[in-house]
Amino acid sequence: MSRIAVRVYARDPISEAGVTSALRPRPEVRIVSAAGDDPPDVVLVIVDAVDDESLNTLRFVRRNGEARVILIAAQLDDQDLVRAVESGAVGFVRRSDATTDRLVSCIVSAAAGEGTVPPDLLGRLLDQVGRLQRTVLDPRGIAFTGLASREIEVLRLVADGWDTAHIAAELCYSERTVKNVLHDVTTRLQLRNRSHAVAYAMREGLI
Repeated sequence: MSRIAVRVYARDPISEAGVTSALRPRPEVRIVSAAGDDPPDVVLVIVDAVDDESLNTLRFVRRNGEARVILIAAQLDDQDLVRAVESGAVGFVRRSDATTDRLVSCIVSAAAGEGTVPPDLLGRLLDQVGRLQRTVLDPRGIAFTGLASREIEVLRLVADGWDTAHIAAELCYSERTVKNVLHDVTTRLQLRNRSHAVAYAMREGLI
């Protein structure tokens, strides 16, 4: 098993040095510096509060590489969680819970494409999703799948073996629109390519 490349970012150098020192001896990870050419698999972003600056940092990291982002925050509530997810974070740890073992577990999960959320926030997040489905989406006949109807249409045709030109003609889209739809799906859901997107849609029972 190859070691996971991890970069640590914090506003204050003491926090950054402390987490880096704690992780460096672990065989599961290897620390890479911001100045180096070695791209990270996972970036740890350490903040006190989930404010605008923190969210901008998360967006910057996501825009400038393929790394998964874990947010370590002193304070973390329901609203913070939602805003951080929208900004690209996939893992969340409160500073008070940030033992070395806990961080390594989150890093391994993130590298495998899995998210981690503090248990107390996960329960409330699921409640919010259920409430959204019942009060907003169900009355409009919309399923909480993460895919729009035209995205599902495009993926269904991809699954049938159609190429971009034929999909565009069938759905009366331009080829650019079809490519954009597939790009949006793979980027938003962090999928590798159109085949991975089709596999995701089939696994979720959407096509």
